[in-house]
Amino acid sequence: MTIQIFGKKKCFDTKKAERYFKERRISVQNIDMISKGMSLGELRSVLKSIDLEDLIDENSKNYHTSLLPYTSDLDRKLEILTAFPDCIKTPIVRNGNKATLGYHPEIWDTW
Repeated sequence: MTIQIFGKKKCFDTKKAERYFKERRISVQNIDMISKGMSLGELRSVLKSIDLEDLIDENSKNYHTSLLPYTSDLDRKLEILTAFPDCIKTPIVRNGNKATLGYHPEIWDTW
């Protein structure tokens, strides 16, 4: 089992998710969303489990700068999210082709 956690250093739920897996001695690959972001392929994979509108952080400082609220084309929104990774809510926890947004230990227990 390879778990990836896409998160932000100051995100409380990201820290809780990291602690959850650490307590269970499950190896985790932590990816800092701000410095590394997500590739287009990773983002498309996550969208199989999470709705795009749930993924967008409307409280991000770059939300309006990124033009996300003014774009309706899916491919364009994905390009914007890869360019402005701070506009993505965290943590995104991935296990292969499964993904969750936020802190959801009840789902992770089934993995």
